[in-house]
Amino acid sequence: MFRIQTINKISPQGLDLFHRDRYEVASEIPNPDAILVRSADLHKMEIPPTVKAIARAGAGVNNIPVAACSDRGVVVFNTPGGNANAVKELAIAALLIASRNILGGVNWGAALADKADEVPELVEKGKSRFEGPELARKILGVVGLGAIGVMVANDAVALGMEVIGYDPYISVDAAWNLSHRVQRADTLEGLLAKADYITLHLPLGETTKGLLNAEKFRLMKKDARIINLARGGLVNEEDIIAALNQEKLGIYVTDFPTAELLACKRAVCIPHLGASTPEAEDNCAVMAARQLIDFLEAGNIKNSVNFPRCRLEQRAPCRLLVANRNIPNMVGQITTILAEADINITDLINHHRDEYAYNIIDTEQPIPAETLEHIKSVNGIIRVRTIEGFIQG
Repeated sequence: MFRIQTINKISPQGLDLFHRDRYEVASEIPNPDAILVRSADLHKMEIPPTVKAIARAGAGVNNIPVAACSDRGVVVFNTPGGNANAVKELAIAALLIASRNILGGVNWGAALADKADEVPELVEKGKSRFEGPELARKILGVVGLGAIGVMVANDAVALGMEVIGYDPYISVDAAWNLSHRVQRADTLEGLLAKADYITLHLPLGETTKGLLNAEKFRLMKKDARIINLARGGLVNEEDIIAALNQEKLGIYVTDFPTAELLACKRAVCIPHLGASTPEAEDNCAVMAARQLIDFLEAGNIKNSVNFPRCRLEQRAPCRLLVANRNIPNMVGQITTILAEADINITDLINHHRDEYAYNIIDTEQPIPAETLEHIKSVNGIIRVRTIEGFIQG
C-alpha cells in the first residue's frame, strides 16, 4: 500500500487513477511515499524522509526545493505539455490584446454606460483612439520551442504571421511537430532585432533569469510588443518598465502582475490565467498521477526535472532501484556486491543526468537486507529501494 499526500486541490480525474486497494490518498497523511502538488510552496514545508517522489501537476517547479530533493534521492516530476493548449490559447489572445488595444476600447466603452442614446455616436467618434495593427504579415519571434512554443508558432503561421523561432536545445519531438514555415534564428539577438512581437516560452533558471533586459531592449524595434506567459523573472521588471515609460517598446503583456507593472500604462497584466482551464487541470493531474504510479510500482522515471529518464520492461520478479551521484565505477561496485551475494542479474539499465544517475536492476531472487545495506554504504549512493512481485496494471 502506497501513501500519497495531496497538496492543493487535485482534479478527480487524476486521483481516480490511484486504485484504493493499492493507494491511500489524502491531504493529511503520515509518512507519505509521494506528494502530489500544484502551486503550494514546498520550500516552507518539511518533506518527510519517507517521500520518494514529488509530482507537480504543472510545468514549473519553482515551488519545489529541487536541489534538496536531489540530494535525498527524491525524484521530482512535472507535466510538460499538460497545460500547453491552455497557455497557447492565452498567448494567441495576448497577441491580439497587444496589437489591437482591445482592453482599452472595452474599458472606455464601459464608461459610456450612462450616456443613453448618445452611445452610438460617441463610439463612432472615439473608436479611432483604439486602432491597432493586424497580425498578418508581422514578424513574431518565439523564444523557447517546447510544447507550448511550438503550438504558438504553428498557430501564428496559420494567422499569416512570419514566425522566427529560437531554441538551441529543441527536442526531437518538438522539431517534428514544428511547422516547416517557422524560420530558425541562430542567435537570440538576431531574433530580437527582427521581431515585431516577441513571446517567451522557456523555464526560469540561472541562465534565463532576466533574459530580456535593458541591453536586449536596445536591440528591439521601438514599437516591439513583448508577451510573457512563462515566468515573470524571465524579464527584468525594472528595465522593462523604464523602456515602456520611455516609449522604447510598444507594450508588455504578462501573466505575472506586480504592483509596479499594474501602475505602468503600457503593461497589460493578466492574473496568471495561463493554465486556468478545467481541461488543463485534468490533463496535468492525470499525467502526474500516471508518472507517480509508474515510478512507485515499477521504478520507471519519465518527465523528471532532476533525474534521468529511465525505463526498463520488467522481465524478473524482483527489481532493485538505485539513485546515486554520477561518479565513475558506480555500476561496477553495485553489480560486484550483487555477484558476491550470488544474486543473478537478468537485466539492467543505467542513465545519468548532470550530477545524478539512476539504475534499474532486475534480479531473479530477492536481495537480502545485508546486501542492500552493503550497497547503501557505497560512497555516492543516495537512495536504494526494491520492488518484489510487480503490480500489473
